[in-house]
Amino acid sequence: MTHWFKAALLYILPHHLFSRIVQWSTRWRHLPLRKPFTRWFVQHYNVDMSEAIQPNLDAYPDFNSFFTRALRPETRPIAQGAGQICCPSDGAISQLGDIQGQEIFQAKGHNYSLVELLGGCEERAQPFLGGRFATTYLSPGDYHRVHMPLSGRLVEMTYIPGRLFSVAPDYTESIPRLFARNERVVCIFQTAAGPMAVILVGAIFVGSIETVWAGEITPPRSKSIKVTSYSANDNAVQLEKGEELGRFNMGGSTIIVLFGPEQVKWQSVLDAGSRVQFGQVLGDMEQTPI
Repeated sequence: MTHWFKAALLYILPHHLFSRIVQWSTRWRHLPLRKPFTRWFVQHYNVDMSEAIQPNLDAYPDFNSFFTRALRPETRPIAQGAGQICCPSDGAISQLGDIQGQEIFQAKGHNYSLVELLGGCEERAQPFLGGRFATTYLSPGDYHRVHMPLSGRLVEMTYIPGRLFSVAPDYTESIPRLFARNERVVCIFQTAAGPMAVILVGAIFVGSIETVWAGEITPPRSKSIKVTSYSANDNAVQLEKGEELGRFNMGGSTIIVLFGPEQVKWQSVLDAGSRVQFGQVLGDMEQTPI
């Protein structure tokens, strides 16, 4: 099957219905063949259970508990250097580089709009115009918790409804504006490097997206954009570098990190396809904090 034919099939599938079925089945504790399926999944995706706090597969009450398993801290040391920015998740770099005005590179032949990615709000996009982005793809076998690249205070969380196209590399190369069309949660923080956006992009078979401060954001699916502002006093959320931010429940997913212009530089050894792990150095602040 060619990439284009597979992509065409995705347009007609009931994305959200399939994802809700997956969400229900992966949390059903009496699902037939759950244990054999989990063992097959571990073997098929080469999941290293020695890294997990709980390595015993039989100890997980349902498949989603296994899928969102916690890792032993020593397996993912956090970059501690002054001004170092750490990878928010395990996965593979999809793309990273400069935001050209308000255009972000998706894959060969495809860009998408920063304003559209952030829900159509030019004010929300303004701090990131001409800045830098890093996109990380999480395959089904990867660790699916998301962590802070840099310490920061939460300013705003925006839920943006959309489709649930697959975000696997074949589809980013064939579906225009994919990340700006899929359902997503945009979290904007104030950091030592200025505003930072961490965007959790859903995908087909992703049962839900949740954050540590608000719990499950989706489902239920909404037809409208929902914006929640966080003040410095009443409902302040402060997270340290490496601290858990949120997670994806089931499926492959994508994380996009944005910074403003002249604030950060990415590691020169990283490029499209580079494998990364949560906690390793993603980049450095242009001006190291004192």
